[in-house]
Amino acid sequence: MTLIKYEIFRTVVETGSLSKAAEVVGLTQSAVSHAIASLESDFGFSLITRGRLGIHLTSNGEKILLYMREILKWNELMMQEVSKINGLETGIVRIGTLPSVSIQWLPMIIKQFNIDFPYIEIKLFEGDYDEIDQWISDGTIDFGFMSLPVSKAYEVIPLKKDRLLCILPDTHPLNQQDIIYLDQLKDESFIMPKSSIDKDVRRILKEHKIKPKIKYEIAEDQAIISMVQNGLGISILPEMILYRIHESIRIIPLEGNYYRSIGIAATSLRYMSPGSKKLIEFIQEWLK
Repeated sequence: MTLIKYEIFRTVVETGSLSKAAEVVGLTQSAVSHAIASLESDFGFSLITRGRLGIHLTSNGEKILLYMREILKWNELMMQEVSKINGLETGIVRIGTLPSVSIQWLPMIIKQFNIDFPYIEIKLFEGDYDEIDQWISDGTIDFGFMSLPVSKAYEVIPLKKDRLLCILPDTHPLNQQDIIYLDQLKDESFIMPKSSIDKDVRRILKEHKIKPKIKYEIAEDQAIISMVQNGLGISILPEMILYRIHESIRIIPLEGNYYRSIGIAATSLRYMSPGSKKLIEFIQEWLK
């Protein structure tokens, strides 16, 4: 019963709502509220506060959540190991994913994985590098897709080199070049990605001591593409993002053939659940 309460509490935190959590765990909102109240009674202090903007953790709730996540993780690992011993592949795998990975890889990977391992459930948490880093650190997810290198506290598996390319409108004076030289960016109106790949772009510019005229800083990749299409500046984006690009946009390689290295990061690859290990093996094989 205690583990069920912990799972309910974790789901409330992840969804930010009692009603949404009730839908996820298949209980009434009243039952979810009662489970939280029961935990708070057991511990002797409040875990969450309820406001107009949703659910928020108290400082004590933040501390307790870390332990609950560890308890639930090890319980899940144990139950998956039991299933494995009994010849079954079951469990839940929580993945942190970048938008480009969600679009280009995961639909096909998950589709086939569900066919081969129908009793392993995959839950996706989409965010940028910083969010995925935090989710790995606090145990929200089992592993995440990241741009390498990452914190030395994590173990990693490199997966793919994703080229970083320059995009500009077909009316731009540089549109006929086969390569864009980094020095040419100095005098250009530049749209800086402010999301999952801004660190990679800033790294390139810093290495070459290039300070472009940053006109806009945009988080949404498709918004950057639209702004480039409308002549508001040029930008640099990963090749995986540049799919179904309008013909009025030119995609040109950068001098130096730069790329971001996408990999899988986790606190420990050895002590992952059987389901997580199976999925990682499946991803590696699929990418071959």
